[in-house]
Amino acid sequence: LVKNNIHPTVIISGYRMAMKEAIKYIQANLSVPVDQLDQDVLLNIAKTTLSSKFVGTESELFTKIIVDAVKSVKITNAAGKAKYPVNQINIIKSHGQSSSESQLVAGGYAIQAFRCSQEMPTYIANAKIALLDFDLKRHRMSMGVNIVIDDPEELERVRQKEMDITKEKIKKIVDAGTTVLFTTKGIDDFAMKYLVDAGVLAARRVDKKDIKRIAKCTGAQLLLTMATMDGDEEFDPKYLGGADEVVEKRVGDNDFIFIKGCQAQKATTILVRGANEFMLDEAERSIHDALCAVSRTMESNAVVPGGGACETALSLHLEDYARTFDSYEQWAIAEFAEALLTIPKVLAQNAAMDAIDLLAALRVRHHASQAGQDEKKKEYRWYGLDLTNNTVRNSVTAGVLEPLVSKLKSLKFATEAAITILRIDDLIRVDPDPQPQ
Repeated sequence: LVKNNIHPTVIISGYRMAMKEAIKYIQANLSVPVDQLDQDVLLNIAKTTLSSKFVGTESELFTKIIVDAVKSVKITNAAGKAKYPVNQINIIKSHGQSSSESQLVAGGYAIQAFRCSQEMPTYIANAKIALLDFDLKRHRMSMGVNIVIDDPEELERVRQKEMDITKEKIKKIVDAGTTVLFTTKGIDDFAMKYLVDAGVLAARRVDKKDIKRIAKCTGAQLLLTMATMDGDEEFDPKYLGGADEVVEKRVGDNDFIFIKGCQAQKATTILVRGANEFMLDEAERSIHDALCAVSRTMESNAVVPGGGACETALSLHLEDYARTFDSYEQWAIAEFAEALLTIPKVLAQNAAMDAIDLLAALRVRHHASQAGQDEKKKEYRWYGLDLTNNTVRNSVTAGVLEPLVSKLKSLKFATEAAITILRIDDLIRVDPDPQPQ
């Protein structure tokens, strides 16, 4: 369009009109409330998301895990609206066995960590959890502080005092009722001895991201220091979080600590198994995509047909809509409609099918649904591609569904990206420095 001397501002205006009309059309004609569909709709949403992914072959197992995981973290906000926060679902990876051995740890949070000492208990019931962001080591003077000692006996007293400071610190933590302790820093052998004597299960060098999530789930407070305003040190029992049980288990080659029955917020963990690191990383990305899709569907309570149905219907509608303008915007809206057909084309090409033939069949059905008043033909608006059988079919009855929110956001973001590129007048490229031979 720019090469045909149409000004970018006019094109941007046309794209915005096309986007607004497309969103309006989807909401009015292509969205289906989840309540009107059967209970398998969430499984179908997850299956559609996973179908083109690495774990698609195990979709039966993973769809059930994903739907159960999202349902288990349901929270209701002050306005009474249900929310399903995906960040409350932890995905942990463990080498060994096949992906079909993956499992859901419902109502619990798991981290890849282990006890500091083998003498510590592996199971704690009715756990009181303390979260620390400092070392539990023998106290040392800070940098630049020197102690000059003349008497050898004084040296021993200084050493003893350094030990006593740490001992008192641990005693205050244990006396508050702590039975489980996680820290982002280290715990030395000296501190470990006192924790073992108290029967505390402690883990060190826990990832900062994990410890923040544990704080949210259990209601514990992450402490940077035990210092008070008066210059003393104390540990208040209100800093502790609660859980029904904390247990250490070995899964594959790694040890994991499972926190079950978190008291503040619901949390769930998906344990993914796989042969190697690449498979596990790819499985994690695929599961995260599906979790987001199911969560959005349950929050928005509406879905749209997949398999290129939305894009084809929008393309035909926007072609007609473009003809209602007698200005330059008509060309921008028509090109926007043409660009939407890229989605069904690429879907067909990826499945090694005849894209032109399938697209023609799809366009015929969507044109019939938009042009005619016949109720039977109106059902054609749900038609999308069936790439297994090289034909077109009703995507809603086939269970090929996508969340309405995701579809609308995709359209908005893609349009904004195109508009951003159109705003660029010139591109200056700096050649990289020549590499020495």
